[in-house]
Amino acid sequence: MDKKSKRYVSGTQVADLTKDYSLQEAVEILAKFPKTKFDETVELAFRLGVDPTAGEQMVRGTTPLPNGSGKTVRVAVFTDDAEAALAAGADHAGLQDLMAKVSEGWLDFDVAIATTEAMKQVRTLARVLGPKGLMPNPKSGTVTDDIAGGIKAVKAGRVEFKMDKSGNIALGVGKRSFTNEQILENAQTVIEAIGKARPATFKGSGYIKSIALAATMSPGIRLASSEFNKF
Repeated sequence: MDKKSKRYVSGTQVADLTKDYSLQEAVEILAKFPKTKFDETVELAFRLGVDPTAGEQMVRGTTPLPNGSGKTVRVAVFTDDAEAALAAGADHAGLQDLMAKVSEGWLDFDVAIATTEAMKQVRTLARVLGPKGLMPNPKSGTVTDDIAGGIKAVKAGRVEFKMDKSGNIALGVGKRSFTNEQILENAQTVIEAIGKARPATFKGSGYIKSIALAATMSPGIRLASSEFNKF
């Protein structure tokens, strides 16, 4: 039996994984699962009922996590005023020099921010940054002239979500080292944010078809539809 199977069996000893649970119950169950030697990421996985092939039904956005994400976020800022960006907390900053590094394949950062003016040039990096989900975007708050505010928001735990080609979204809501209350509050915030991101063109019920809560190495715990059917 491999390690993943053993963890699933351990999980079934804690709870009936064929059942659906309230979010609070799911968080409490997750806390009882065996822990690993590293601080696992806690994640919500959404299956949406939208048409992933219809551009007008794309689901994406950002949301702050009240208790942060628990991870260190490395920020690169494309700007003519690198000194100010670095003073505001950027890990890397610049324009032509930074663009040259990125064009050669350097991507040692988690979030990219650009000023409105710099974005005119940064667009040429779309083929490099786009596939990695690192392209600055006004909708995610990463194209802004308030560089200090943008850096602060990202490092404090603002996360971006975007539906994949199968109509799914997976988003970290904390770490196993967080308290149950911190995970619960972050998870509630994410569910609310994705619920509010429902496309105007989606009609009827079933926008969110299912949600599961899991840690990096744990089995998933399905949430009861009462947690999301209002969307």
